[in-house]
Amino acid sequence: MSYVTGSAAPASGTAALYDPDVLADLVARVGERLGGEVADAVERCMADTLARTITPHPDGTAFVITGDIPAMWLRDSTTQLAPFLHLAAADERLADTIAAVSRRQQASILRDPYANAFNDGPTGAGHRDRTGDPVTGQSPWVWERKYEIDSLAYPVQLAHDLWKATGRTDHLADLGPVGHTVVELWTTEQRHAEASSYTFERADCPPTDTLVRDGRGPETGFTGMTWAGFRPSDDACTYGYNVPGNALAATALRQLAELATEVLHDADLAARANVLRDHIERGIREHGVVTGPAGSSVYAYEVDGLGGVLLADDANTPSLLSLPLTGWCSPDDPLYTATRDLVLSDANPYYYRGTAASGIGSPHTPEGHVWPIALAIQGLTSTDPAEQRALLDLILATDDGTGAVHESFHADDPGTWTREWFSWANSMFCELALEVAGLRTHRRPAPESRL
Repeated sequence: MSYVTGSAAPASGTAALYDPDVLADLVARVGERLGGEVADAVERCMADTLARTITPHPDGTAFVITGDIPAMWLRDSTTQLAPFLHLAAADERLADTIAAVSRRQQASILRDPYANAFNDGPTGAGHRDRTGDPVTGQSPWVWERKYEIDSLAYPVQLAHDLWKATGRTDHLADLGPVGHTVVELWTTEQRHAEASSYTFERADCPPTDTLVRDGRGPETGFTGMTWAGFRPSDDACTYGYNVPGNALAATALRQLAELATEVLHDADLAARANVLRDHIERGIREHGVVTGPAGSSVYAYEVDGLGGVLLADDANTPSLLSLPLTGWCSPDDPLYTATRDLVLSDANPYYYRGTAASGIGSPHTPEGHVWPIALAIQGLTSTDPAEQRALLDLILATDDGTGAVHESFHADDPGTWTREWFSWANSMFCELALEVAGLRTHRRPAPESRL
C-alpha cells in the first residue's frame, strides 16, 4: 500500500512553517532503513499535521486543531508535535512553528488553567457546561472545561523540550506567570475538597462525562498528590488521584524548576516547584504503589487516599505504560516492568485480545477496540527491537486501507474504527517509526530506579 505519492513538498500556504528539504531528508532516511511503505506513511502523517492542523497568527502564536474536532487540546497539541522536535535544531522555521504553538498554549493556560480544550478565538463554540468559576463562568475562548492534570503538564514539557532541543528562549516570555499559575493550582488541588472552587456538571450525557456529588467528584483523602476531575481520555476519574497524571506533573515540575533557575532566574518559582514535586513523588510512593494480582508492587492507575484503588491503564497518555516517555522512570525500572506486565494483560480491564490485534483500549471508545496510540507507546517503551518493529507493522496493517491512523479499531475487525482524522495518532505512529529507524534524537532523562 502506498500512503503518499510524490515528495514531501509543503502544501500551499504551509511553506513558512518548515523547511521541506529537512522533512524530505528525514523521509528518505526512514525509507533507507525501514522501507518505502513506512516512509510513505511517515511522510503523509507529518505533512498532514503541518498542512491541515496548524494555523499561525500575526501575534506570534499558532493554533492546532486535534483533527476532525476544530478545537485545540493542550495535551494533543503537544503530542502532535512530538516527531517534529527531532528536526527543530536543523530547521529554524519548524522551531519557529513549535515556539508559536508553545506561546498559544501558555496564553490559553493564563486564560483558564482548568480548561482542557480551547477555541481559535472567543467564539463560544464547544461544550457549555455548568462549571465552577465564580468570577467569569466559562470563557468563550474555552471549548471544554474538563480539568485534567496533563493539560497543564504537557505545555510545560513542550516549552522545556524546545529549549533543550534548540537553546532558544523566545517562547518563554510568559512562562513565569504560567509556572506560578500551575504550581498554585496543583497545590490547591492537593486539597480539592477543602480548597478548590472547581466543579463540573454536564446534563444528558454518559456518567463518564460529568462529575458526581454535584460536580465535586468522588471523595478523597489527602495524599500529597494533586487531584484531577478527568483522565487524559476526557473521562471522569473513578478516584480522585490519577497516578500517571501525577507522575507527569512531577517531571514537568522538575523541568519547570530547571527553566526557572537557568532561564527565568526566578528562585521562588524554582523552590515552589521543587517542594511540590517532592510532595507529589512522596504521594505516589506512599499511595500510588500497591500490590498487584501477581504479588509484585505495581503502580495503580487511580487511588483516592481512602483505600480505593483502580488497577488498569488507558490508551491515552499520560498512562502507566508511557511512564518512561515522560521522564518518570527508565524502561527497565523493576517497578515499571511489573506494572507493564499487568497493563498488557487481562488484569487490565481495558486490554483487549483479538484476531487482528491485542492492545490497550479505553472506556472512551467501544469495548473491544484497541488504540494505535497505545500500540505505539508499547513500542516506544519496549527494550526489544523485534517487538518495536512488529508493532509498527501492526499499525500499518490495521488502517483499513485509509492511509490514516485511527483513534481505535476493533481487535477482530480493523474495518470497524473510530475517528477518520486523529492527528495525535498519526504523530505517535511517526514517533515509533523514528524510534525503530534510530532517528529519535530528543529524549527525556529519568532516574535509574523508582523503587
